[in-house]
Amino acid sequence: MASGIPVSLDDFEDHARRTMAAGAYDYYRSGADSEATMQRNKDAYNKLLIRPRVLVDVEKVTTATTVLGAPIKTPICVAPTAFHGLAHPDAEKATARASTKFGTLYTLSVNSNMSMREAYMAAMINKQDPLQWFQLYVESDRESSERLVRQCEKIGYKALVVTVDRPRLGRRLADLRNGFILPPHLKRGNLDGGGADAYFGGSIDASLKWEDLKWLKSITKLPIVLKGIMTAEDARLAVKHGVAGIIVSNHGGRQLDSCPATLEMLPEIVDACHGSDVEVYVDGGVRRGTDVFKALAIGARAVFIGRPVLWGLAYKGEAGVQQVLSTIHHDFQLTMALAGCTAVKEISREFICPEEQYQFSRTLRKSRL
Repeated sequence: MASGIPVSLDDFEDHARRTMAAGAYDYYRSGADSEATMQRNKDAYNKLLIRPRVLVDVEKVTTATTVLGAPIKTPICVAPTAFHGLAHPDAEKATARASTKFGTLYTLSVNSNMSMREAYMAAMINKQDPLQWFQLYVESDRESSERLVRQCEKIGYKALVVTVDRPRLGRRLADLRNGFILPPHLKRGNLDGGGADAYFGGSIDASLKWEDLKWLKSITKLPIVLKGIMTAEDARLAVKHGVAGIIVSNHGGRQLDSCPATLEMLPEIVDACHGSDVEVYVDGGVRRGTDVFKALAIGARAVFIGRPVLWGLAYKGEAGVQQVLSTIHHDFQLTMALAGCTAVKEISREFICPEEQYQFSRTLRKSRL
């Protein structure tokens, strides 16, 4: 970033690394244990290649799509991430406004510094309700969780995202070394209790089971999206239990280390949901337009990005988040054009292949040399 102007999502992270408090930056950046899963999430995208088609009229390329029937400008959505106040004083209000102005979905974390009402109202532009989902960890105190669910539904959130891969907190060495706790000047917008409780997650219900989805569905009319599905077996159970969507996620590599990349698990999960109405999304390691294209080619309805949004927030608040979204969106739009696609619905597995498939063997077998 010699010019000082970020042109890639990596540039935004570089700026955050140089300007944020070390403990706050490490909290956002770090993964569990050796961070192998976190790195694998990103590396997996480089092992998949794009097979471009040419002589296609790509003068007009549209990235518009829908999530649970709601129209969005781009299949790049904002994932739930905690404590945006570590990056910027406007915290989740800035992220919510930026997402809405850009025309995409924002998912508010239950572990936000701003309350769900503050984040929602901040994104209400021209008296239009924003497209926001609310992410929930089910607490041991079920009454507390029920209050949150009913509150988010009353405010206007359009779906409930239930994170299911964190019965206990992953071992994040950077946070342990830093002795990370939420700074005292930052409040918890949706939950009572101190910063340490918010981080260490002592109130999360570790006994949550598939059967408890029946209880969740009984307390809300909102569609339920499960975040943290990483196998076809669990995807089939999700379909069986009537969820509306699945986010293929390993928590950004922050929970169980030595997991496959989310992209690696995406094909079997998409296939497991085939024939159902369940929409499949994916997060983890998405940094470029080519990454978005590859995920959609496998069968994801949309991708979610988390850390890059936080880097944008640290860069310039609301404007920085919009800049991050614009950067990856236009990169995706360019990828579509160069690959020979004019609409999201045209992107399919025919446009991708594993890297090892093109280690010369395939083409040399067909060669007349």
